[in-house]
Amino acid sequence: MKKNLLFVLLTMFSFNAIHAEITWNLSSDGTLTISGTDMPDYYNDLSQYSSAPWLGIDHKDKIKKIVIENGVTNIGSGAFYNCYNLISVTIANSVKSIGRCAFKHSNYLASVTLGNSLTNIGEEAFYNCFSITSMTIPNSVTSIGESAFGQCSGLTSVTISNSVTSIEKSTFLGCKNLTSVIIPNAVKSIGDAAFAGCSGLTSVTIPNSVESIGVSAFYQCI
Repeated sequence: MKKNLLFVLLTMFSFNAIHAEITWNLSSDGTLTISGTDMPDYYNDLSQYSSAPWLGIDHKDKIKKIVIENGVTNIGSGAFYNCYNLISVTIANSVKSIGRCAFKHSNYLASVTLGNSLTNIGEEAFYNCFSITSMTIPNSVTSIGESAFGQCSGLTSVTISNSVTSIEKSTFLGCKNLTSVIIPNAVKSIGDAAFAGCSGLTSVTIPNSVESIGVSAFYQCI
């Protein structure tokens, strides 16, 4: 009887688990804390499903805040895919990469703090996170994947890392409330449809370093 009662109390107030080199805890207030080192990839391209253990049926809808602790080196693909009640994310300085589709379809994610050691943001990492209104990409970031911020329709301002050398295909596709963009001096190419559908754009600064602009890069930008 005592054992059963203890189990019930644990499931009510927190959930702890270890997966690969990652330890996670979901507290009663909806804070998911991730600690450890290397996070594996969870996203299955064929099924469009994430196998991340904290996204199980008993936990997913309870996650409101994510804290990636210092020591974690990467965020695996699909780690927080379709985490629909998520509001804020804080990523430690130790994290160097964010995997593809990591936060895809986290519709109510509004606050994102990126660490200053981050070098890579994967494809569709924040795709359709339409509650994000502003994004500052640290200067440590050298690579931003295709559609990384695609359909982030609430995005009004973005500061792009000075270390980025290319704006990939569809990176900011459909960010219709984005009003102005300054392309950093290190950028040499702007990919196809990079800013397509950004109908709110009124100002775009393109440096002389840009050697190529892809097809429909600024399509439907009025």
